[in-house]
Amino acid sequence: MSKYYHQRTKYDPDTIASKSQGLDWSTQPKSYKEYKIGTVYDLKPYLQSTKQDNESYWWQRLSLFLLCSYGLTARIQTMGEPMYLRAAPSAGGLYPAEVYLVSKGTSFLPAGLYNYQVKDHTLIHFWANDVWLQIQGACFGHPALIVADIALITTAVFNRSAWRYQDRAYRRICLDTGHLLGNIELAGAMNGFRPYFAGGFIDRQIDELLYLNPEQEGTICVIPLVDIDTHPDAAIAAFPTALPSRINLEYAEIPDGQLLKNCHQMTEIAEFRQLPANPSDIDSVQLDDKYNFPFCLKISTRTNPIDWHDHIPLAELENTMLKRRSTRAYTGAELTLDELKQILDFTYHPRHYAEQNLDPNPDYFDLSLIETFIAVSGVQGLEEGCYYYAPRAQELRQIRFKNFRQELHYLCLGQELGRDAGAAIFHTADLNMAVQKYGDRAYRYLHLDAGHLGQRINLAAIRLEVGVSGIAGFFDDQVNEVLGIPEDEAVLYITTLGRPA
Repeated sequence: MSKYYHQRTKYDPDTIASKSQGLDWSTQPKSYKEYKIGTVYDLKPYLQSTKQDNESYWWQRLSLFLLCSYGLTARIQTMGEPMYLRAAPSAGGLYPAEVYLVSKGTSFLPAGLYNYQVKDHTLIHFWANDVWLQIQGACFGHPALIVADIALITTAVFNRSAWRYQDRAYRRICLDTGHLLGNIELAGAMNGFRPYFAGGFIDRQIDELLYLNPEQEGTICVIPLVDIDTHPDAAIAAFPTALPSRINLEYAEIPDGQLLKNCHQMTEIAEFRQLPANPSDIDSVQLDDKYNFPFCLKISTRTNPIDWHDHIPLAELENTMLKRRSTRAYTGAELTLDELKQILDFTYHPRHYAEQNLDPNPDYFDLSLIETFIAVSGVQGLEEGCYYYAPRAQELRQIRFKNFRQELHYLCLGQELGRDAGAAIFHTADLNMAVQKYGDRAYRYLHLDAGHLGQRINLAAIRLEVGVSGIAGFFDDQVNEVLGIPEDEAVLYITTLGRPA
């Protein structure tokens, strides 16, 4: 089903005009949920609080953690509903992700279900019953849920993105959630929480616990948050971040307009799965280097890590997360090779940042499935062309010699960002291999990981004052053809880098 969905939602030069439709601003869904009843916990006072008692300190950390993960950073009036910009980027500013918090029950936070209300930076306690054991059961006894006292659950409200992007929106939904996961990883390290990404769970059980309508909203990820201050030496047993679903080979022809919901349903895990004897065996986050041709030009990307401290520990990371914006236009001027190296270093080598108290081994679903290609149009000291990035060797390997500015303009649906960027980073995956390993659920994992990597690129670029913008709309097959990327590599995401105009 994943391969069918991917093929059906490709953009093609010959058909894209016939499938495009105008936007009816009167029907745009709201980008946030509202609850009529519930107990409200206001998180805003803790952003300015100087109290240092245990309770205030805990609330300060949680408040800043949620703000840097998905908090409101600006309000912009549009033709329809106001656009509430958040710490994590979203295609079209549509923000399909919802963030729920589950409490086991602590002296600070009673047991039950909460929704993070982005508009006013509050938590609303909408269900007061203890559901922790049900969460554990639906997540196959994930060991982090034994130690953690709270967990986040991210969901997707499908129509928020489908309103604009139709069936292809599921790609953007998972990429956007990946951006959010990237923020959760880093904001957790900043505030003393270690997030554990649980991608394998019984979907409908979690949906029912959250009182979701599965036709409108579905669970994407469960994230136990282990409080490092409370459990500094907690030993969490190895457990896979990704579990497989079925491979759906039999399905009727699906009409346009129903592909998104059908794809999500086909990626669900519907029943208890027997875990491997050694659960860590199924996870493979070891980056593997390919395309090691003896004749190709190879450039080392080893460099000094980005400094996120600036006299105060991680102060610049917090500032960057809250001021981040997608760049709207580039000048066409060149980037430096050092800038590109540092962006790649922060994105692919978190161990280099352990001394800055960032997580040296953050959770992904399976990075061994993701490949990275870079189209270089304007980087000082780097020949124009297409390069494969080999993370383990920390080097760029040139596989095509050409200036791709005009082709990128075309491939990115005429967006000038593609033409004027100094470099464009392409994340791809062998979809056949991924589905063989994880069933149709692989489609989620691939886009979640690509979005997670994309968010680290975003933050590194903004810190270096380099313009950055993600692009999820492109002519799929033509990207492979023009750049010389193998046909079996499905293009997941493009992130452009350039000098801001």
